[in-house]
Amino acid sequence: MPSFDLILNAFVTLFVTVDPIGNVPVFLSLTVGLSSVDRRSVALRGVVVAFAILTLFAITGTAVLDAMGITVSAFRVAGGLLLFYTAFEMIYEKRQERKEEVSKSVMKEHIANIAVFPLAIPLLAGPGTISATILLSSELSHATPDNSWVGVVILVFIIFALLLMTAFTLTLAEMLDKYIGNTGKKILTRLLGVLLAALSVQYVADGALALFGNN
Repeated sequence: MPSFDLILNAFVTLFVTVDPIGNVPVFLSLTVGLSSVDRRSVALRGVVVAFAILTLFAITGTAVLDAMGITVSAFRVAGGLLLFYTAFEMIYEKRQERKEEVSKSVMKEHIANIAVFPLAIPLLAGPGTISATILLSSELSHATPDNSWVGVVILVFIIFALLLMTAFTLTLAEMLDKYIGNTGKKILTRLLGVLLAALSVQYVADGALALFGNN
């Protein structure tokens, strides 16, 4: 059974990369003109698609790395760098600007498909989240070497719980946007960005130590 610290680290990492709160204003701009029922439907469909994608990578991620001859240590360094870039964007508000640009690029006639793009991909299950999922799948599996499937099941449950929270957040998007306010969202996003930066540096350090240790 993976340690509580490892499970908590997995939840925090995915929470920061999925960024439910940061996606609230983008979701509202994507669903302008939709009724509350339609907006709720888009949120739920997007979350279901994101869950399917992340679960797929949680189950097959390590196998894909093995098939390509990529060591977990090397991917930990690469994934850590990608997560650090995501953290940099969050701290300096570049990520929010990019999300808003993506939302503006969606044509009105494609409104029925926004649950898949851009909500599920890349807002909820983007490159950073997918990389984090593969890294965490490897870590949790290695924490239970005799029953590696236990770690994967725990990760899938974490993904499910997090996306359930995300669905709840998006269905209450209008209320949250009103009460948290623009300043509150900026502060929260930057704090989460700093936290993700620290986690990503740890990933890079662990991966580099493992790589140099093998040489």
